[in-house]
Amino acid sequence: MNRALRYTTVGVIAVSLLAGGSAAAFAAPQQLHTPAAVVAAAPAAASLTAKASATTVNAWQEFRISGAAKGIKAGTKVTVQQKQGTKWVSLPAQSPVNSKGAYSVRVKLGLKGVNQLRIGAGTTVSPVVKVTVR
Repeated sequence: MNRALRYTTVGVIAVSLLAGGSAAAFAAPQQLHTPAAVVAAAPAAASLTAKASATTVNAWQEFRISGAAKGIKAGTKVTVQQKQGTKWVSLPAQSPVNSKGAYSVRVKLGLKGVNQLRIGAGTTVSPVVKVTVR
């Protein structure tokens, strides 16, 4: 009688696994490998955009470079950088990032010709903006 009870128990467990338990058994490992908390904790990469208010200016004429800062804390100062030869040189033009992630920097250039400019905040830099000075 003991053997018959064992076979019946094994049969009931097998039927229950085939009926509904198998779907849960296959779904559980996917949830264990990709929890929402781990996916949400991935930090966003910092980025900067930049756009000049004018593409051509006279020497020492003021213009603005404005843009958005993503992944950069409000209050962080962004700096205008100018390509001089093969090096990027920081100019004394700075502005803080506001609470909405935007900035606007006033710039005056005296170096005539096409100037390549970008905005930097730490190791994050914007794409190059070209401004011609006459």
